Amino acid sequence: MRGTALTRLVGVRHPIVQTGMGWVAGPRLVSASAEAGALGILGAATMTLDQLRSAVREVRSRTDAPFGVNLRADAADAGDRVRIMIEEGVRVASFALAPLPELIAELKEAGLVVIPSVGAARHAEKVAAWGADAVVVQGGEGGGHTGEVATTVLLPQVVDAVRIPVVAAGGFFDGRGLVAALAYGAAGVAMGTRFLLTSDSTVPDAVKARYLAATVRDVTVTRAVDGLPHRMLRTDLVTALERAGSGRALLRSAREAAAFRRVSGASRRGLVRDGLALRRGADLSWGQTLRAANTPMLLRAAMVEGRTDLGVMAAGQVAGVIEDLPSCAELVAGVMDQAERIMTGWRHTEEGAGEGGE
Repeated sequence: MRGTALTRLVGVRHPIVQTGMGWVAGPRLVSASAEAGALGILGAATMTLDQLRSAVREVRSRTDAPFGVNLRADAADAGDRVRIMIEEGVRVASFALAPLPELIAELKEAGLVVIPSVGAARHAEKVAAWGADAVVVQGGEGGGHTGEVATTVLLPQVVDAVRIPVVAAGGFFDGRGLVAALAYGAAGVAMGTRFLLTSDSTVPDAVKARYLAATVRDVTVTRAVDGLPHRMLRTDLVTALERAGSGRALLRSAREAAAFRRVSGASRRGLVRDGLALRRGADLSWGQTLRAANTPMLLRAAMVEGRTDLGVMAAGQVAGVIEDLPSCAELVAGVMDQAERIMTGWRHTEEGAGEGGE
């Protein structure tokens, strides 16, 4: 397969992105993805500043391939994180929310490629006008925080709206999906759940087994965790959170916020600033803003500690059709091989049709 606008922009061999999942996308997974020819992205939102610098250096020690770092644009210490990325020579800056124009300008002046994630055409237009180099557009099939519009409807809207490379996310796990995304006009695909379910992922085996056992109907969208639509595996904990009264939910959120502050090294003032930014950006109530503190620690309980009973497991709908744990190298090679065979078949069909018509 020939290169795409994405591979040319970031310097990777294949038009595949491993997304920056918090507590999941650490140095081992990112370096393995990068070595396989995909764009690996560190999930830095759950790291302290020192952990971020250490993680970047560890990835660099494992691979010479380009990789990126994902961070929250509304974080109180976003500027400090950007400076670390610049100092350490990171190739790509990935954002879950739209970064401010000033932040984009700073990153681009330092030579980084800026790729925010968006969930609507108007958001893509905004960040493109601010200077973003590409966008990841996630449809409702995607894991974690998600929207209501399916990728097959959202993707062509964004492709038509902007003139920068568009990477498709939400519902992708194999070569067929990559070919479909390219046909829509995307420059590549981004996959989270599929990379989480690899042998290079550090997610505990018990959690991986829970994902592999899931059917498509076991993946749900709930607002009970943090007040925002969040796609994850249906578990007893999720059901309990949905049934809990608002008072109990707020009390739990306060405890989780305190726990995350201890683990992440964030200050109380920083958490308050981040909460206020989230409230403004997502138009949340005060209760929803406080409940948003649940997410980091509930994800950590599963993805780091292996507690499927006490943690939540963000999951794209593709979790219901994934049945194996390949290495990143095997996964990327398999996706590219399947995509190439499909496209080669198309070319042979077209050539045969042309010969028959002569």
